[in-house]
Amino acid sequence: MNPEEYQNYDLEQDVHRITLYSTVAKEHQHVSSKPRLYLHLDMNCFYAQVEQRAYNLYGLPVAMGGWRKPNGTARGIVATASYEARALGIKTAMSAFEASQICPYLVFMQIDYDKYKGISRRLREILDTFSPDVEKYSMDEYFMDITFLKGRSRNHLESFARSIKSAIYQNLGLVCSVGIATSKTYSKLASDLRKPNGVMLVLNPDDAAQYIYPLSVDEVWGIGRRRAEHLKKYGIHSIADAVREGKVPFQKLFGEMQAQLFWETVTGRDRARVLQNEQHIPDEVSYMHTFSDWTENPVEVKGEIVKAVRKVCYRMRGYNRKARRWGCHIRFQEAHWEGRSFAFNTAGYTNLDDYVLKECLPQAMQIVNEALRRGIKIRGIGLHTIEMVHTEQMELFFRERDEVRHLYRAADCLNNCYGPDTVTKAAIHESVKGKTHFVNRS
Repeated sequence: MNPEEYQNYDLEQDVHRITLYSTVAKEHQHVSSKPRLYLHLDMNCFYAQVEQRAYNLYGLPVAMGGWRKPNGTARGIVATASYEARALGIKTAMSAFEASQICPYLVFMQIDYDKYKGISRRLREILDTFSPDVEKYSMDEYFMDITFLKGRSRNHLESFARSIKSAIYQNLGLVCSVGIATSKTYSKLASDLRKPNGVMLVLNPDDAAQYIYPLSVDEVWGIGRRRAEHLKKYGIHSIADAVREGKVPFQKLFGEMQAQLFWETVTGRDRARVLQNEQHIPDEVSYMHTFSDWTENPVEVKGEIVKAVRKVCYRMRGYNRKARRWGCHIRFQEAHWEGRSFAFNTAGYTNLDDYVLKECLPQAMQIVNEALRRGIKIRGIGLHTIEMVHTEQMELFFRERDEVRHLYRAADCLNNCYGPDTVTKAAIHESVKGKTHFVNRS
């Protein structure tokens, strides 16, 4: 078997990436402080837009990920929705049932990852004709380093952005939003300001003060809701507040090194590189499967847990990451995301299914069986990593068995070459039948 084929992991398999925050780490920044120019391109409601074009659903509210049972009852959860649906109040991660109550005529479509990945590849080919430095951030988001246009007029840059948008529409029939700014972070924020189908330029401090500074600080890469709550204690609610207060509040909260990275990112001073060939590795790998309907069959639930472990461990091996602390969630039949969660440890850092299942399965099945005895049916399974690390260091009291590691290496090689289900554990075939939806929150 070709060793290169083993490395060809499909890390977007069954993944809808709702959020992907990645602080501009030091190793991802240019050493020099040379002024640069970045372009961020965001395909608007990518999945829904593709399906609207494929099935001539323009103008109709479309929700991706849900479906209707024969009696018309909506099931599943909303992975994303068209702007027409969003205008009515349909939101990502909302239950399909709740969405159908808001909009009875909502069109539900199942997610077709292979279709979107194919279109994303064509999109990349188009973008490569406009810049030698293009980064695929996700299937529907791309960055470009366009420093070669630095110093050109605002009209020239806007014309460049519209040329890209025109090429995409002519070749794919899809629209996008584009942001151009002097930092990678601000180019991403800028593209959000003119959705859908717009262009926003942030080229100088006056532009930043007018358009970027009023934004909430939690909209910036790496900050998020929790860190934003800490910053609010120091009077930092918006990006403008961070610029005004300086680095000191960040240093008090996050320590010298992290503070520097966060503050530079928030204030648009990062010197980020456009990462052409580097994989974005999330801080956490997670999996959530909401079943198409309730189940009271413990064998099926066991199969779903095996599937969850397989999905998470496969992606970890692709990222070359391991974990020894994990979290699992068993969702019950209630209309909301209620259930039981627990954390567990493996014997050491690992990304091999056997070691994770050994610790997860007994605890999970105890919760499942207790619920079923009380007449509570099971609706979903979730699994996520805690303390994920990149390590090849030998541990004193734990070592993965060579034969187990080689077994998964061979299985991954075959699955990467011939399809994801070429080699699987038999228990997976006992999983819950029906339509599925997978959510990854990175």
